Amino acid sequence: MRYTEESMDALRQVGDELADATVATLFERGEVGKFNNLMRHVSASGAPLPDGLPETAREYLAVTSAPPDWVDWTLMEKARLFFIDNNVHISTALSFAAMPACYLVPNVARLLSATHALNYPSKRMAETGQFTVYLMQPGAFEAGSRFIPAAQKVRLLHASIRHHLRREDRWDVGTSGVPICQEDMIGGQMFFSMLVLDSLHRLGIHMSTEGAEAYLYAWQVVGAMLGVDQSAVPQTMDEAREFMDLYMLRHMGPSEEGARLTRQLIDLYEEVVPGTFFDPIVSSLIRYLVGDTSADWLNVPRTAWDTVVKAAPHLLGVLETIEDRSPLGAWALDRLGHLTTIFEISSLTRGRVMHYAIPEHLRKDFGVSGTVPSTRRWTPPAPVFG
Repeated sequence: MRYTEESMDALRQVGDELADATVATLFERGEVGKFNNLMRHVSASGAPLPDGLPETAREYLAVTSAPPDWVDWTLMEKARLFFIDNNVHISTALSFAAMPACYLVPNVARLLSATHALNYPSKRMAETGQFTVYLMQPGAFEAGSRFIPAAQKVRLLHASIRHHLRREDRWDVGTSGVPICQEDMIGGQMFFSMLVLDSLHRLGIHMSTEGAEAYLYAWQVVGAMLGVDQSAVPQTMDEAREFMDLYMLRHMGPSEEGARLTRQLIDLYEEVVPGTFFDPIVSSLIRYLVGDTSADWLNVPRTAWDTVVKAAPHLLGVLETIEDRSPLGAWALDRLGHLTTIFEISSLTRGRVMHYAIPEHLRKDFGVSGTVPSTRRWTPPAPVFG
């Protein structure tokens, strides 16, 4: 697929037809409050639905209760093993590269500020981390999993935000496109997949081409379950690079909201890091992964650790060598990565499960009371401009 300014402009005018229609019907019938409260208790796929759930909601849950029939499960298993093998690195890339990249898109940062996310950074980060962990569980798409309900809720949450901003005339669709439009949804998918792979490469992490492609594919499946139009989604690494390059050129830049979100993100992670001596590493790692220009747009402070962080690939290379050569070392590092991820999410959630419910701010306005071999090293596709 070839992406152009015209094709990207068209994607800015499209939301998610199924979820948007569901939310609109619930609003018309005054059933949003009941639906949201009941959805907080639906956390595992296949569980009996609560009594009193609106029929429209039941229909939506039935239609979205399974992954697409085109899913290649062999590739999904490779993606899961890739995640297990690199979970601490992926968590780092998601936290210090993918999230700040979202804040580099002024429309996205402004949308977050128009809803709830500016006031609850730990909740936003915890939901992202928890969603990814749910995705990479062995039974993520089976009865009893937490991933499918999480995807269903996120999709409805996006539709609720679109409905709210349009109803209150708080979003200029003509200038900015539909809020949480198809272009931004695919852009987010690229940040959480392709940009994460780029960050792992920058950190010097050993990756196979098969593992990288499987990870990209897993996020394609996620995008489909979140309402992304598959006819517009990049199917290959080269197409993903083309879309992401054009998307960044079209939209990335400085904004007051983006800088504020980034400051909250830095403060949040400095609280998680014990003591204060290592606090500057947070800013330095963001700057290293997103680059100086982007970091300056986000007002990421320069610190004395900026030079030190550049040595990270060498240190991680040593650890990767230990992992590749020693089964015991590989087991120890995998366990460390797992525990680090669990600790990070636990710290952000204070031990609570995130429910992806409609935020309090909107509720008031609505009137709602195995391992992938590291042979054949992956090399990122070359940048595409235009």
